[in-house]
Amino acid sequence: MADTGVVETLLQRVEKADDGVDSLEAAASLGVDHQVLVGAVKSLQALGDMISAELRSSKHWELSGEGTEIAEQGSHEARVFGAIPPEGLAQSELMKLSFGKIGFSKAMSSKWIRVDKAHGGGPTIFRTVESIEDQVREKLLLVQRGHSSQLEEKEKNELKKRKLLSEVTVKSYWITKGSNFSTTITKPETELTPEMIANGSWKEKKFKPYNFEAMGVAPDCGHMHPLMKVRTQFRQIFLEMGFTEMPTNNFIESSFWNFDSLFQPQQHPARDQHDTFFLSDPALAHDFPQDYLERVKKVHSEGGYGSQGYKYDWKVEEAQKNILRTHTTAVSARMLYKLAQQEEFTPVKYFSIDRVFRNETLDATHLAEFHQIEGVVADRGLTLGDLMGILHAFFTKLGITKLRFKPAYNPYTEPSMEVFSYHEVFKPLGTNRNDLNRPRHFFQDCCGLKTRFKLRGKAHTRNPNIRTSQPLPGQSFY
Repeated sequence: MADTGVVETLLQRVEKADDGVDSLEAAASLGVDHQVLVGAVKSLQALGDMISAELRSSKHWELSGEGTEIAEQGSHEARVFGAIPPEGLAQSELMKLSFGKIGFSKAMSSKWIRVDKAHGGGPTIFRTVESIEDQVREKLLLVQRGHSSQLEEKEKNELKKRKLLSEVTVKSYWITKGSNFSTTITKPETELTPEMIANGSWKEKKFKPYNFEAMGVAPDCGHMHPLMKVRTQFRQIFLEMGFTEMPTNNFIESSFWNFDSLFQPQQHPARDQHDTFFLSDPALAHDFPQDYLERVKKVHSEGGYGSQGYKYDWKVEEAQKNILRTHTTAVSARMLYKLAQQEEFTPVKYFSIDRVFRNETLDATHLAEFHQIEGVVADRGLTLGDLMGILHAFFTKLGITKLRFKPAYNPYTEPSMEVFSYHEVFKPLGTNRNDLNRPRHFFQDCCGLKTRFKLRGKAHTRNPNIRTSQPLPGQSFY
């Protein structure tokens, strides 16, 4: 509520006025700032129809700071004239005065003074008239006293050009009595209480009208987990780069798709219970494409497509074991097999971001699961340079531009490499494995189709602070 004294005084003035009260005049007579009176008007309007306030706009002229100074002390040219004695004044001395430079040019144009350059003491300024009339000051005084209407528009514009005047727009209110006008202020009720209903007092009370356009209090609700937010951002980057998301809704995989189809030998240590979760029910899978299973078995046992194989007795019983997938590359293997069944090859770009499982020892920074990012590109004539270019584009969208590539080994890809990245804030970050498929893997899938596949993998739970700008507890899950 505005100042009670101002509100009551305003109501008394409105009651006595026949046609209304101007807020500017009322503020001046009360000796308060106009905005204080405007606040009183707004407070009364909130109480209902006590008053009616019509917004009006008007323009008037005001003196600038320099114009106020001239109104008090005289114009620059008049002050220059007054500073010159009858015997003259050296021009160099006059220019030392604060008003000298502007006043000299104006006085010269008005022919009040002259300069004698041949004077013995150097250029000297003399008066050319006995007295002057400071019209600039007189005009400014008229404006200051509220009589700007006595000046012609040309005169006002000249003073405005000299930045002595400015035209301002003033908004005020014309205040009149409302339909429920009263000099007594009764604050309306904002709530209907049980007591009012019980004793019937609500019938005699005035209630503040509801504002159905007002914004309500925002309800408390959940928010996306930082890791899920990072996953969403990574997914958007892949989609912007033209990738299609692979279906990754099968957490349970057979060892055939998770290991054997990726040319990982059955005696590899990653396939024992120290690193992998094996299912007890159902323990085995039986649905495999038999022709493809035979080709995988042959490459493992005897070699083929340029590989000598591992030279061991490959067992289908080992390939049938169901596990919690250890990487999403098992999904990539399925997608490549489906791609090989097409009659006519079409280039593709796949990606996946989903959960994988490892038999890890749980601690503050390790869980038995993490999210892996993987991308697959299949096309003719792909090279390692293409792979490095896609990786550079991907990391650039993450805000990382400093990359280093290092050769690495993978049993089912050749050549293979690791990417080392550097961020200006988070310093060195983890490595990411990236590779081109070995011919034996490609030929198993595509039966001689001359295409190449690029694979890349990264765990986005390792460095989520790249996107969230803050460290997260337990962020290294791999």
